[in-house]
Amino acid sequence: MRLSVLDLAPVDPDVPHEEALHATVSVAQAAEQHGYERVWYAEHHNMPVIASSATAVLIAHVAANTERIRLGAGGIMLPNHSPLVIAEQFGTLAALHPDRIDLGLGRAPGTDGRTVLALRRDPQASDSFPRDVVELQRFLAGMQPVAGVRAVPVAQTPPPLFILGSSLFGASLAAQLGVPYAFASHFAPDAMHQALAEYRNSFKPSEQLTDPYAIVGANVTAAATNDDAARVHREVLRRRVRSFLLRGRPEAESIGDDELDVLIESPQGRQIANMMRVSAVGDGDAVRAGLDRLQTETDADEIMLAFHGRNTEERLTSLRVTADAVPH
Repeated sequence: MRLSVLDLAPVDPDVPHEEALHATVSVAQAAEQHGYERVWYAEHHNMPVIASSATAVLIAHVAANTERIRLGAGGIMLPNHSPLVIAEQFGTLAALHPDRIDLGLGRAPGTDGRTVLALRRDPQASDSFPRDVVELQRFLAGMQPVAGVRAVPVAQTPPPLFILGSSLFGASLAAQLGVPYAFASHFAPDAMHQALAEYRNSFKPSEQLTDPYAIVGANVTAAATNDDAARVHREVLRRRVRSFLLRGRPEAESIGDDELDVLIESPQGRQIANMMRVSAVGDGDAVRAGLDRLQTETDADEIMLAFHGRNTEERLTSLRVTADAVPH
């Protein structure tokens, strides 16, 4: 089983952003030590609990502090950028760190409508996503999709492209382009089986890839015992509810655990819990069993794990427990 890591660069309560960013290095170094395939970072904006907004900058920092593990974007939200700028950024990364950089691309803005305007992007930019992906692909290969314009530098080993998605749109596009497809089942699992089937049934070989390559996301909360993991997972759900349902409300931080548990059982809370239903929670045996079921259910070529905890050390514990328990 190929296992990878999705590090959302979480910002824990009362932790400065500097500390959260330093923790990404610790997570990547641990992932490298324990044999994970790659670590990806996601572009989000205007989210105080996620510190990976400047995704290419973060990848550069982590790459300089690791040796072998692949690093990449999971993903860059291409409607927020021109293809030329992303080709320059990731061409630079690939030239500095040969054969270690991945470029996953998403169509969503990774933020709210007001922040889209602050990014100076057209809200309709996602409509040109397929065309922009092809333009980016050509820039990375050293071509001139815009006459007289090159993306510099051009790496000898351009970063491979991945399409990210949670719907049939991304699956269909990845199949048409003949590139790997990563399904966001760690937060939007509803269309997982349909999307994987669409991708595999419609796949067309390309220079990058001769056969379909599917990645699925999963949440993991692992600890020494099942009870310990369950307690941590409950706190993760509480934080999700606080972040999603109470965001921007002045009373959010003063609401206690009992009240949050009531919210978890509300229709809106159950919807948030359902978003995380592709999860493995427990000790090493329980996590291995959960990931085995997911791999059997999806026939995924790779599972990308979002490790959860109340702090960096608990997330590192999840990473280590999983690595020790699951052959990869």
